[in-house]
Amino acid sequence: REIDKQAQKNDRIIDCLLQMRIAREETKFGLTFNACDELLQNMQCSHVRIRGLMGMATFSDDQSQLKEEFGPLKNYFDKHKNECQWDTLSMGMSGDYELAIACGSNMIRVGSRIFGSRN
Repeated sequence: REIDKQAQKNDRIIDCLLQMRIAREETKFGLTFNACDELLQNMQCSHVRIRGLMGMATFSDDQSQLKEEFGPLKNYFDKHKNECQWDTLSMGMSGDYELAIACGSNMIRVGSRIFGSRN
């Protein structure tokens, strides 16, 4: 609502992604699929355009676990992309972007690959 309010003040439409919780680790946050369904049904923002979804998998080298986390997000995206007019599925970071692309991501975040590790 706050993004919508500020966008309206500035006569803008703000493109956003909804952050989904797909990781098993407790340090990651986001909407559950049920909470996202509810949000989509009740959202009344005229200056926010939801372009799609984003999710961060568990920080792990276990490729099968990462696939298990990316898969449901891809399925949920595919289920809703036409009715919601979504075009962006953001999964994958520097350590898992290749698998994320193979699982259907069309936007990756590779900051530490470009800029190096955080201090």
